[in-house]
Amino acid sequence: MSEPPAPPDSSEVSGASELDEAPDASEATSATASATSEAFADLEDLDPDAAGLADRELGRTPVAFIIGIGAAAACAFLAVGIDAVQSFAAGDGPAPFAIALPLALLPVPLLILVVLWVDQLEPEPRQNLAFAFAWGAGIAALSALIINTADLDYVTMPALGVSSGQYVAATFGAPVVEETMKGLVLFGLLWWRRGELDGPTDGVIYAAMVGLGFAMVENVGYYISAIDTPERGGIALLGYTFVLRGVLSPLLHPIFTSMTGLGVAYAASRPRGSRGARRAVFLGWLAAVALHSTWNGLSLLGAAGLIGGYLIMSCVFGGLIGVLVRDRRRMLGLILRYLPGYASTGLLTPDDVGMLASPRARAAARAWARTVGGPSAVAAMGDYQLAATGLALARAKSARGVLCAAAFADRERALLALMQVARHWLACLVPPNPGAPAPWATVGSALTPDPGASLFKTPKADTERTVAPPPPAP
Repeated sequence: MSEPPAPPDSSEVSGASELDEAPDASEATSATASATSEAFADLEDLDPDAAGLADRELGRTPVAFIIGIGAAAACAFLAVGIDAVQSFAAGDGPAPFAIALPLALLPVPLLILVVLWVDQLEPEPRQNLAFAFAWGAGIAALSALIINTADLDYVTMPALGVSSGQYVAATFGAPVVEETMKGLVLFGLLWWRRGELDGPTDGVIYAAMVGLGFAMVENVGYYISAIDTPERGGIALLGYTFVLRGVLSPLLHPIFTSMTGLGVAYAASRPRGSRGARRAVFLGWLAAVALHSTWNGLSLLGAAGLIGGYLIMSCVFGGLIGVLVRDRRRMLGLILRYLPGYASTGLLTPDDVGMLASPRARAAARAWARTVGGPSAVAAMGDYQLAATGLALARAKSARGVLCAAAFADRERALLALMQVARHWLACLVPPNPGAPAPWATVGSALTPDPGASLFKTPKADTERTVAPPPPAP
């Protein structure tokens, strides 16, 4: 078996030596090769549906997802509807709501694009991300609105007075309520979609989506309130509020909830039910509440408090960026560590491993696929990269004992099947010996077809078979 290539760029995979998923890269490669040769005598019977990605490929939308999105959307409409009704009740008509809603929506598309850009290496299922955003905008926002209002009107203000009651509710009550409601969707992912949480990046991505949804709906109320209080500034106060919440601090809620996301991601990397996993979830939620409480308390103390709050949140944000960078290096290191052992399947070569371990080379491979095969080839290349990355991460979980042998075997076979399906499509869509050769392959790639036929090797017989072209797209 060929030796894996050297890392394409030391800056991209530095930190791989710090990994604790396996003691030695050569041992991991030989163990992978041994397991592969025993478990995958023939790839023809593999089922890509078991990879959990077939719904996306076939365009199927689970009924539970539709119901969940519908319920969350209804809650979001109700939450903004309450704000609109309050504006009408104050005698201001529809104008405040008509101004506040576009302002709240304005930064959201750009922020979502930033989150998706961070999520390029091992993209999360779009349905999961959409549900997280909808949960934050709907169920979490509406629940927090009702509970916080009840706490303010019936507990803190009657007991402490208007000024002190508002401060106590904002500093100590609202953070607990809001971080709990936002965190519920992350706890649900840990319980029902544990396999989707492959590291800290995934926890931050899901937390960012739920936080963005929550902030969007919450900002509608803040903007309406600014317009409805002309004695405190009116339009001028609206401008100040928009700059503060929509321009200078649009990532506050994602930053808060990312603490819960990191705790949940750590728990997913440990055996289910372990004491360390439970502690990580609680500590992550507690950190989210503490950060939220700190910001709320400082922001009510005037300019000096705001400056202090921004300094603290900037440090936390910088720490999150460091976590994301380190986790990307970890994933690239796992690709170099585990994927060379799968060369015997015929689904990748050492050059392909080098491409998969470099974000720049992955992007170049997708660009090449678009040039020589069009949008469908890009989709197939993306599926291949996603499945291969998931394969490396699954083997790392197996090495740590997070995935049992049976669960890992099913996941491994399904991901190999998805790689085979993606390779099949590429072989049919990319012309033999295209004018633009594969940019990552200095020796050879399993993704570039030979002249005259699309050929696949089966490890069992070590022979070649001609693969029929895929059925036409509906």
